[in-house]
Amino acid sequence: MTKFKVGIVGVGKLGNYHCNSLSQRHDAELVGVYDIDKEQREKSAEKYHCRSFENYADLVSAVDVVGVIVPTSYHSQVTRMAIEARKPVFVEKPIAAGVVEAEEMVRFAERNQVPLQVGHIERFNPAIRALNGFALKPKFIESHRLAPFDPRGTDVAVVLDLMIHDIDIILSLVKSNPIHIDASGVAVVSDEVDIANARLQFENGCVANVTSSRISQRKMRKMRLFQRDSYISIDFLQKLTEIFRIQDAGDRNADTVVLGQIEKGKHHRHIIYDKPGTPDDDAMHAEWTSFFNAIRKGIRPVVSGEDGLNALRVATEITNLIAGRERNLQKT
Repeated sequence: MTKFKVGIVGVGKLGNYHCNSLSQRHDAELVGVYDIDKEQREKSAEKYHCRSFENYADLVSAVDVVGVIVPTSYHSQVTRMAIEARKPVFVEKPIAAGVVEAEEMVRFAERNQVPLQVGHIERFNPAIRALNGFALKPKFIESHRLAPFDPRGTDVAVVLDLMIHDIDIILSLVKSNPIHIDASGVAVVSDEVDIANARLQFENGCVANVTSSRISQRKMRKMRLFQRDSYISIDFLQKLTEIFRIQDAGDRNADTVVLGQIEKGKHHRHIIYDKPGTPDDDAMHAEWTSFFNAIRKGIRPVVSGEDGLNALRVATEITNLIAGRERNLQKT
C-alpha cells in the first residue's frame, strides 16, 4: 500500500487535530508542518515528531499531499500553490471565503487534474455512514445545530461557521437543486449573525428546514429525515442513527423490533424500529482514508471541490438574504 507523505499548513487548534490523526496512521507519514507563527509550528513539529518548515514552498516540495487548515481567507491562495505543484489538496471547510474564489479553485484543480477534497467532516460522521446502503429519498428534512458561545469563529456568520455542515449533508442526501430559499437571522453577541434559520425548497419537491445557533445553553447536532414509510433520526453528537419505518408484516428480519401494527382489511403492516451499527473509526480518520482512496484509484473525492462550492453557494445566498432583510428592517 502506498504510504503518503503529508504536510499540514496551519497548525492552530484544528490543524493540530489533523496532525494528531495523521500521526497515528499506517498508510501516511506526517512529514512536516508550516505556520506563519514560528513558535506554534515548532511546538507542533516537536509534538508530532515531524519537521518544522520555514516556508510553504519547501513543505509542498517535500510531500505528496497537502492539508490546508489555515483561516478561510487564505484557502484560495494556499490551495492554488499546492495545485500548481500538482499536489493533491485537502482544504478545510468552507472551501473559500467567497463563491468566486471557490469557483476559481475548482476550475484550477480540474484543469490541472489535481484531486481536491473539502473538509466537511460531518459527511464522515459514523451516524451518517450508518445509512450507507439504505434507500434515501427524503421529502422533508429538519436539522438543528446548536452550540454554546465560543469567540473562535465569530468573524463569520453562523451560517458559514455551523450551518454549512448541514447544508452540505442535505445537498448530498437530496441530490436535487434548490429552487427557493427563505432565511432569517440575528446578531446577538457578535457583529455577525449568531442565530439563523433557512427553509430550502428543491426541484424534486423536498423541503429542508435548517436552524443553527452559537449561543445555545447546550450542544445539539441533530437531523431528522422524513420519507415515504420512513422516519430517520440522526444524532451527530451521540453518533446514533435510529430508523422507524412501516413495512409489510412478512418482510421483517430478525434484527428489527416491531413497535406496532397497522391493519387495513386483511393487509397487515408493521411499524419497525432499527438501529443500524455505526463504524468504529472517527470522522477525521475516515475523511483522510476516503481522500487517500480517491487519490490511489484516480476517482472523485467523496466531498469534492464542487461539493464544497455548492454548499458555499447555498450558504452565501442564505447570508445575503439575512443581510438584505436586516437592511430593509433598518429602513422602516
